[in-house]
Amino acid sequence: MLLGLGASLAVQPALAQKSTPKPATVTKAPAATAGGARLVEKVTRKGSELVIPYEKYVLPNGLTVIVAEDHSDPLVHVDVTYHVGSAREQIGKSGFAHFFEHMMFQGSDHVADEQHFKTVSASGGTLNGSTNRDRTNYFETVPSNQLETALWLEADRMGFLLDAVTQPKFENQRSTVKNERGQNYDNRPYGLASENVSRTLYPYGHPYSWLTIGYLEDLDRSDVNDLKNFFLRWYGPNNATLTVGGDVKPADVVRLAEKYFGPIAKGQPVAAQKLPAPKLTADRYVSYKDNVRFPMLQMVFPTVPSGHPDEYALDALAEIIGQGKNSLLYKNLTKTQQAVQSQAYNSTSELAGEFTVVTLPFPGKGLDSLEIKVRNTFKEFERTGATAEQVARFKASTEAQMINGLASVQGKVSQLAANQTYFGNPNRLPGELKQLRAVTPAEVNRVYNQYIKGKNAVILSVVPKTGSVAPAKADNYTASKDGYKAPDYGYDGLKYVKATDTFDRSKQPGAGANPVVQVPAVWQASFPNGLRLMGSRNTEIPTVTMLLTMRGGHRLEQATPNKAGIASLTASMLNEGTQKYTGEQFSSELDKLGSTIRISAGDDNTTVYVQSLTKNLPATMKLLEERLLHPRFDEADFARLKKQALEGIANQSTQPVVIADKTFARLVYGAGDIMQTPGSGTVATVTGLTLDDVKQFYQQNYAPNVSHLVAVGDVDQTGLTNQLGFLKGWEQKRISLPAGMATTQPDKTRIYFVNKEGAAQSEIRVGYLTPLTYDATGDFYRAYLSNYLLGGAFNSRINLNLREDKGYTYGARSGFQGTRYVGPYTAQAGVRADATAASVKEFMKEIQNYRNGITDEELQFLQASVGQSDALRYETGQQKAAFLSRLLEYDLPTTYVQQQSDILKALKKEDVQGIAQKYLPADNMYIVVVGDRAKSFPGLAELGYEVVELDAEGTRVATAAPAAAPASVLTPAPDAEKMKVVTKDANGKKEKKKSKKDKDAK
Repeated sequence: MLLGLGASLAVQPALAQKSTPKPATVTKAPAATAGGARLVEKVTRKGSELVIPYEKYVLPNGLTVIVAEDHSDPLVHVDVTYHVGSAREQIGKSGFAHFFEHMMFQGSDHVADEQHFKTVSASGGTLNGSTNRDRTNYFETVPSNQLETALWLEADRMGFLLDAVTQPKFENQRSTVKNERGQNYDNRPYGLASENVSRTLYPYGHPYSWLTIGYLEDLDRSDVNDLKNFFLRWYGPNNATLTVGGDVKPADVVRLAEKYFGPIAKGQPVAAQKLPAPKLTADRYVSYKDNVRFPMLQMVFPTVPSGHPDEYALDALAEIIGQGKNSLLYKNLTKTQQAVQSQAYNSTSELAGEFTVVTLPFPGKGLDSLEIKVRNTFKEFERTGATAEQVARFKASTEAQMINGLASVQGKVSQLAANQTYFGNPNRLPGELKQLRAVTPAEVNRVYNQYIKGKNAVILSVVPKTGSVAPAKADNYTASKDGYKAPDYGYDGLKYVKATDTFDRSKQPGAGANPVVQVPAVWQASFPNGLRLMGSRNTEIPTVTMLLTMRGGHRLEQATPNKAGIASLTASMLNEGTQKYTGEQFSSELDKLGSTIRISAGDDNTTVYVQSLTKNLPATMKLLEERLLHPRFDEADFARLKKQALEGIANQSTQPVVIADKTFARLVYGAGDIMQTPGSGTVATVTGLTLDDVKQFYQQNYAPNVSHLVAVGDVDQTGLTNQLGFLKGWEQKRISLPAGMATTQPDKTRIYFVNKEGAAQSEIRVGYLTPLTYDATGDFYRAYLSNYLLGGAFNSRINLNLREDKGYTYGARSGFQGTRYVGPYTAQAGVRADATAASVKEFMKEIQNYRNGITDEELQFLQASVGQSDALRYETGQQKAAFLSRLLEYDLPTTYVQQQSDILKALKKEDVQGIAQKYLPADNMYIVVVGDRAKSFPGLAELGYEVVELDAEGTRVATAAPAAAPASVLTPAPDAEKMKVVTKDANGKKEKKKSKKDKDAK
């Protein structure tokens, strides 16, 4: 039985600010605890030094334990990192590290199947795991009273896993991993680019020559014994680091680590890997065809592994050549409309590094000529070299990223864990900062000459399946197997030895007293022009986060649907130049400060996001004044952005996910509703837009009296309002905000099928337009609570059925969406093509059955999970800013959080059932299926629903069975963009050493 169920956290306004870390010192102390843990090092901050304080211990069995004490929030983040990733695999057995990550969530001796997720969720926490080339990690963020439970869970799967690994679980997770590959690689545009580059860049058998996700044929040939050997070889405590950060005491963490991890036997020794960098004697050209609109050219040069002294200089080189509006590639290719996108980046892993250039030309541009332009850009850098200003901008923006990375406990823990795993030194941050500050133009020029100039590269061409675009050059390389010898990783003779305990490990630890969650203390003000302000002081890190929200957005186009896309294009134009600066100059000024000012248009609002170091806030506010109040509206910028918008709209037809979202939006929103049309507009509407239209939209709709601004961070009310004085002169305007359209439901549930030839998976959407608008304490909140068990949590009914039980999908979810306007209920998933009809059947079965009510256990889980999650809601500046913005957006008192808590505590099973019966009309919903007809269509007609076939633009196709369909799908409908349907809660720099090209598989 889960402990602590039914309880919720006490919530009260903050009474004190977060404390500033006290100056201290750095010591090394070879002391040992009574349980045998040896204190290796203690690091504390000196003054304002950029450092993460921690204590580091080593247990007798070799487990490294790092504790970062931080009482700023009542939460704790637990991370267990094993120094094993796909680089410990071998030819024919790819994907094992990631596959095993999935198996680690399938239960252990004392934790039943599916209980790991449920236990953490019931505590109000979140969890996940990830695998990359070099490490696998598992992590939880939980209220601080759940620390012991998190450690108990992690220790149980480290020491007591294998007897719980059964063949059925193995087969189920193999299906899940295949679905993950289908969703994130095979069914995604350019998803196989990294796979093609890796097997071309690295020698045959090199552990970086395949991706972490692995090959399907390797997954098919693996068996459960392979996985067990993998665990025995690499998952010993001596190859792991336990890092705990947050509202804890080091002595408590060490004591619990000794209790739960201490009895686990040490594994086989693990030697560090070192492999020579790949050597290319000539340029290697490879290509493949993909279901894309834009061809792609990718050039990859081998460089240095993470931690190498040249790493930051290479990062600076990448920024100068291909990042931002001041880069050479932007100037030569993007601004001249030769490419839709062009960028460069330097990525590093433990064994190697890669300097990559990626360009996507506009249709009609050849990849051979594009390669010449890229090489000419390199030659331009040779002539000009790096300048002091360019390097200064790189260092300022990178240092700001380092500081912002400390905003959350998870960010701090992740850095400590990675630096210990790869370098044996958690305290690398001060050294990295020193290396960064030491970068000079001469160093950047040197690394260019050493790693790029005259060097050979892998040149990948991705060409559309349709059309006549040719690769940059004919393929000229296939990896040779000559000389390959499989590594001996020592799998012979491994034995599973369980720990012997002096306590009953089968009992889940009890939780301590629920921590008191501090809702941010806020101040409020307003300007005479109607602008409302709200702020919260927080001195944990020297940064400020601001959100300026202007009501309207895409919905302002309701009155002029022939100008759909104008809100988005206007926001894009404001991200360009100002009256004082060109777009390039403005970007340069921001980079010098390490600041961000970004304007974006959504369905209901246009938002200005601002991030600044506190010391640079005055200069950042001057730039905000320029960007918001004095835009340049340059004709050349407009022509370029308009062309990019049109190409982006045309590109949407290549993506099954986008087609499904577009089709669903056309169905659920009524005729004449602007929400049938995407925020980016259509080809017809955007083609007709002019620069005068943009100027007019800006003049008519950007105003203080429909806006509110929130600020969170290291600045007080007086200091901020003084710097925002320029907004007092912002002119009021009379703006008529559109009313919502009436909602209608379909007369019966139908399936609408869209054929997408070659789609690796099928995309499913189920739902309708509800009558619900956002209400913090009314039916919308109750609908959120009700859906949590159906499709909101990982272990919801829908996800457990389709992912964990059936193996049809990588993930399935559902949710209610609502703002000041009504929004849809949507259940969705990407599923195996051959399981399309079966997946639709299971979706509808779960929705229908949910109307019959929930169990006592489910109610307890709901109350515990949601009720204790408050501890995780207000940690970062962005989280606090979003909370404050919600207060102003919906005129909420801060006490609404307590009101929600009271509603949750009083919730009954009958309440959940009542909401489900009221807002889940299973017989009156739209079902959208997008997939390859040959694979996905069979079986749909046997489900008992009428099937209507549409094309990607919403027009009914001739093969459809005779039936009365809504008018919106009987006539050609406008293009639509991807409509993100997110399962919302009721309130609305990646790991540095991880390669950007081989993302973590989760």
